[in-house]
Amino acid sequence: MRKADRHLLIRQIITEHTVRTQEELLQQLEVQGVSATQATISRDIRDLKIVKVPDESGQTKFVIFQGMQASEDEKEEEQRLIQMIEDVVTKVDRVQFMTLIHTVADNAPLLSAAIDEVTMPEKVCSLAGFDTVAVISRSDEDAETFYQFIRNHAVL
Repeated sequence: MRKADRHLLIRQIITEHTVRTQEELLQQLEVQGVSATQATISRDIRDLKIVKVPDESGQTKFVIFQGMQASEDEKEEEQRLIQMIEDVVTKVDRVQFMTLIHTVADNAPLLSAAIDEVTMPEKVCSLAGFDTVAVISRSDEDAETFYQFIRNHAVL
């Protein structure tokens, strides 16, 4: 199956079914006659901007990120970042020149990429783990400004 066709099928599965894990997504694909590896599914999830969000019961499930599409226009990139902050940030801490952003499980890499797309003088770079993004600033003052930006947009 072509990548584009697989992506279309994954979007359909995520939209029509509650999918909580990559394993469940693999099983749903197999039901549709599509065999894929876990690595392929991981790349597809990143490419399709699928994120995990809590449902009514507090358990996480996959959804298609509803933020604005990436654009070269800086304002649109910032709006996309703000939407993502609202959707996935669970906690924010600051330690000297670093801002630590905690996310819903498995969303840190996507948030880190969104942060890196936006030009902000307060940040040098970001590093992502599974559910935490570390943003490095040049000074404590820059880190405080960036920390306040995240706090102002996060739904904590």
